[in-house]
Amino acid sequence: MSSLTAPVAWEGTSSDPADQQFGDIVECADLESADGYDVALVGEPYDGAVISRPGAAEGPAAIRDALAAVKTHHYDAGPVGSGRSIADLGDVDISEEAQSVAEAQDLIRETTESIHALDALPVFLGGDNSLTVPNVAPLLEHGSVGVLNVDAHLDVREVRDDPTSGTPYRQLYEMGLGAYACVGARHFETSTVYHDYVRENNGTVVTAEEVADDLVAPVDRALSSLDSVDHLYCSVDIDVLDATYCGCSAPTPGGLLPRELFRLVRLVAADERLAGFEVVECAPPLDAEGRTVDAAARTVAHFLAGWSA
Repeated sequence: MSSLTAPVAWEGTSSDPADQQFGDIVECADLESADGYDVALVGEPYDGAVISRPGAAEGPAAIRDALAAVKTHHYDAGPVGSGRSIADLGDVDISEEAQSVAEAQDLIRETTESIHALDALPVFLGGDNSLTVPNVAPLLEHGSVGVLNVDAHLDVREVRDDPTSGTPYRQLYEMGLGAYACVGARHFETSTVYHDYVRENNGTVVTAEEVADDLVAPVDRALSSLDSVDHLYCSVDIDVLDATYCGCSAPTPGGLLPRELFRLVRLVAADERLAGFEVVECAPPLDAEGRTVDAAARTVAHFLAGWSA
């Protein structure tokens, strides 16, 4: 049975007492006390489903370390944490029980069901993209669900021998996912058959070029395509960023700039139906000078700024 390991205490890194950082405001909690918080951070150190290069299992710890040093002030939203409390519940403990990706997804779901039952909004720190399945699946039991997938790829491959980081949305569609939109998709990164599958299932695809041309309009189009659902879940695969900023299993050129991603998640965070958020595929061993880890941490910060505003 999956469970949570105890979180490590957060600390700010600045010697200036005027510098409030996320390390100063995030508190440690467990499932029993988490209902008293507005946001619950949960790490998922697993990359057993990665198709190419592993490393995302080290993402949660690295993102926490980077986020602890980020200052809380946002020029439009004000200080994150003002009126909103943030807890860290630790990491999902997968240990050695899972012998396959499918088993890992089932084990993780046992914990994410408890997390979704909390009043706190869950923010999952991955880990690879296969984790989207156990992170979203519990919501399907409580009404219609739509996913906004911020990603270079559609991730609707067929499951053959075992799920992979490229199969999560095919799996969720087969579980009853109500709506799907991908924002940031890259030309020449997806097979025609998978684009056709998304279209046949009434999904929406917004390319990285469209985001670069006019960010607000394509994000509005993606959110409008999810209007029919009760609950909204936002997944950010960090490979949506251009390869220059992207230490992950599959970096490619032509992606979003970090500032485009930051604004995008702030826009999505304002949706009142939001029931969960994740950042996946950040792989510190593949990172250059911590650029991707820093971008992932700030993606979480910008999301929280948009959600708090």
